[in-house]
Amino acid sequence: MTKTRTSATFFPPVMEARRWLEGVTHPADRPLINVSQAAPVDPPVKELRQAMADTALNDDGAHLYGPVLGNVALRQALATKTTSHYDSAVTADNVAITSGCNQAFAAAISSLCAEGDEVILPTPWYFNHKMWLDMSGVTSVPLPAGPDLLPSAGEAAKLITARTRAIALVSPNNPAGVEYPADLLLDFYELAKAHGIALIVDETYRDYHSQYGAPHALFNQPNALDTFIHLYSFSKAFRLTGHRVGALITSKARLGEIEKFLDTVAICPGQIGQAAALWGLENLSDWLAEERNEIIRRCGAIKAGFTVLAAKGWELKSAGAYFAYMKHPFDISSADLAPRLVSESGILCLPGTMFCPTDDPSGAQHLRIAFANLDANGIATLYQRLVALNI
Repeated sequence: MTKTRTSATFFPPVMEARRWLEGVTHPADRPLINVSQAAPVDPPVKELRQAMADTALNDDGAHLYGPVLGNVALRQALATKTTSHYDSAVTADNVAITSGCNQAFAAAISSLCAEGDEVILPTPWYFNHKMWLDMSGVTSVPLPAGPDLLPSAGEAAKLITARTRAIALVSPNNPAGVEYPADLLLDFYELAKAHGIALIVDETYRDYHSQYGAPHALFNQPNALDTFIHLYSFSKAFRLTGHRVGALITSKARLGEIEKFLDTVAICPGQIGQAAALWGLENLSDWLAEERNEIIRRCGAIKAGFTVLAAKGWELKSAGAYFAYMKHPFDISSADLAPRLVSESGILCLPGTMFCPTDDPSGAQHLRIAFANLDANGIATLYQRLVALNI
């Protein structure tokens, strides 16, 4: 069989994990706890759905092709929101709307890299970033995070070669949940700028950052968008995962290259999803602030209740936004433990091996728990089931 770009990478981890459910039944008194995917399961609020319905019924243009880089009104609204949030100066000419944040990453990489180039990814990494690099013929260079799951710009500097084109970070992090401090992000920015490479920062979970206000000052650096590429998602903010609305902010010159990619792949982002994102930006600030507070409360429950697992030898390495990253105490790989949890505990989660290179032993020791869809009682039930494990 001919080796193709897709055969160069692994199967989608979330879909792979769902196959563990085949043939497994869950009794009514112990329903499945699904903490495998970082996506809201509730639909958008009714008012937003009504706005989407009104768009579909009354705006004939919503059923036609739109601008490749996204509708001007949404680009302007996001530029205004970004300018306010980061106390910076971003214009609509810096913004592209994409079909989800994964497409934003793909577009950025396509504008940066040629065959055989390299991108530095901290590990544990976001697996879809690794998959796209594989399928693009770009080498992923792992940068192991420290014990606090924060990467080091000094260690990254040792990995830069003549083929390095970018460093890609995710903060708040997927899979670990850890929030990268502002000074750490600035260290990476200065490193990237000094070497003439890009710094991509995926801030999909920005709206659930525990810190009020700007989490960094990258937008405020001189000519920042010549180096810094910012990624964002409306999916988590407004529960629009099925409508695929993401965004990318970069220099006007780079957007010219990115437009080529977007026109070829999707022509334009979906019109109704864009209308929903715009309505959300204009009307749901207070609602989103309360959603943030609830996620922070759930993160607090993850941390406060962990003592029952700590007594059994578990370690909570980090928790934030949608995620907790846990070190298990068992003498088996997480790749074997995670499938067993489905049948033995009624828990679907992802093993750390899905977020690490195959030769990285840390992956076998960890599980990622995407807890955002569990309330405090659900988190307590999750912990009870993990405590009861007999491995």
